Amino acid sequence: MSKSEVIVAVARGHNASTTLMIDGKIVWYVEEERLTRKKYDGCPLAGLLEVCKYVDHIDHLLICHTHRGGPRTDWTGEDLYVGLIQKVFKNKNLPEVHFIDTIHHELHAACGFLNSGFESAACVIADGAGSFLRTEYFDDVGYEFETIFKATWPLKFETVWKHIGTKSPIGIIDIGLRGEEIYTEHPGITKAYEAVTEYCGFSSIDAGKTMGLSPYGKENKDIPPLLTTKGWVSREMFLPGYPNDSKVNICSAQIFCDDMISRSELKDGKYSQVQKDLAYAIQRESEKYMIDKIRKAIEITGEKNIIICGGYGLNCVANNKFWKEFPDVKFHCEPISHDGGTSIGAVKMLYARLHEQQRPYPVQESIYYGPQYDPATYEDALEGLETSETTVEEVAQLIRDGNIVTIFQGRSEGGPRALGNRSILFDPTIKDGKDIVNGVKRREFFRPFACSIKEEAVHDWFNLQGRKKSPHMMYAVECNEGVEEKIPSVIHVDNTCRIQTVTRDENQHYYDLIDAFEKLSGVPILFNTSFNLGGDPLVETIEDAVDTLKKSKIEYMYLPEISKLVKVSND
Repeated sequence: MSKSEVIVAVARGHNASTTLMIDGKIVWYVEEERLTRKKYDGCPLAGLLEVCKYVDHIDHLLICHTHRGGPRTDWTGEDLYVGLIQKVFKNKNLPEVHFIDTIHHELHAACGFLNSGFESAACVIADGAGSFLRTEYFDDVGYEFETIFKATWPLKFETVWKHIGTKSPIGIIDIGLRGEEIYTEHPGITKAYEAVTEYCGFSSIDAGKTMGLSPYGKENKDIPPLLTTKGWVSREMFLPGYPNDSKVNICSAQIFCDDMISRSELKDGKYSQVQKDLAYAIQRESEKYMIDKIRKAIEITGEKNIIICGGYGLNCVANNKFWKEFPDVKFHCEPISHDGGTSIGAVKMLYARLHEQQRPYPVQESIYYGPQYDPATYEDALEGLETSETTVEEVAQLIRDGNIVTIFQGRSEGGPRALGNRSILFDPTIKDGKDIVNGVKRREFFRPFACSIKEEAVHDWFNLQGRKKSPHMMYAVECNEGVEEKIPSVIHVDNTCRIQTVTRDENQHYYDLIDAFEKLSGVPILFNTSFNLGGDPLVETIEDAVDTLKKSKIEYMYLPEISKLVKVSND
């Protein structure tokens, strides 16, 4: 019997991840935070150890990051990940090691393009700071902000435009390659979004919170322009800190100085109008910025297939605007857009090149990428808890009666969205449902919730801008007239909702639960949010799920694979 070809990739930075591919198929992908229970965790040693439970050899180990300088083992001085494999495999069956540190944006592009099913596409990548690049044109380190690639088969990524920033005030240097390669002192748009996120009181990486706060703001003429007249991010407004964060320059306008003083009097959980207005401004201006880059990509490449990836690709409000702005374009907004997805891009790209692949991979239909757990092993974790046999109809009735019910099944979702395998569920028709669940999850009051809807019913409830489905919650879509009154707990203040369309083929147990709820309520929709508490990663194992229930006021967990209901008393 021939030996299987094993390719493993680790993405080292924030949202660290590990991807295991065997004979060209992704066996699983998992983010480090799910295993360590530390939000946004890096250094994916737990993921690499998980790989070693599945395989007795690795042919190729890809170590992905934005720069080469990684941790090393004590005394012997190997790269940490190489050293770990050497120890576990006792220096036998060791892999060929590939350090990938200068093509961070290309890995994002590979993740999106190789999951899209497109024959060719223009890839628009935007994130905080990609690979650390040195160049003959100036003495400082440059950081990738936005890149446009022309992607084709046989697999090739041609850089046709790139914005590289530097700490040094160098003005703008146009190197004059095909399209443009531009070095500037101006931060990228994701850096500006990070700065506003921090100004609003969140961790700079929690940009989703800023996106949720933005509809509570309005246009404020006292806030200086976020972009220059030439469309670059204003260096006067934003003080970039590379590679990890940026700050709003509070000396750029009196309104910020006054706001910083007045905010000291705000109670916890309250946000000033300036914070709300600035969140509104960065959402609107970043959309314009990205639309300009998409238009540039179309003009340079002639493509009508567009890939959106990189950290900004998780901005589901902007993603929906792109469809509205470019009705003749087909978009693939990659659901694992953050840095974790680069390990997926790495394994797929290497496999395609090793085997001289001539045709696209099949379109990515499912992102239930986590390791498969044996439901027969759940009983140990449930020992001492109240469990009972149940039916999908009984669980639907619990939800209809106003109970919060969690669902745990199968493989965990890749990326940050819960898609019915690790979800908290509620009745979307309950008027104050958002406040109830935000309170239980210990989240900010303004943060909206998503919903899951039977695919065949979606156009009766939401405007998908010509799309047939939205299986990965990548778009905040507008609801149809009259819908807000029917499902008020999942419609945000701007009349949008981040939705997941569900078919029975995609997720049988979850679809059947939505169907059973519809029979009770007339609504083919469930309120869906991630199975975690505020500040925690999504649960990965049954033990994580039980621990979360015990730490919260949530009583019920549905285990459809074994038709059981778990009840946890938290009096």
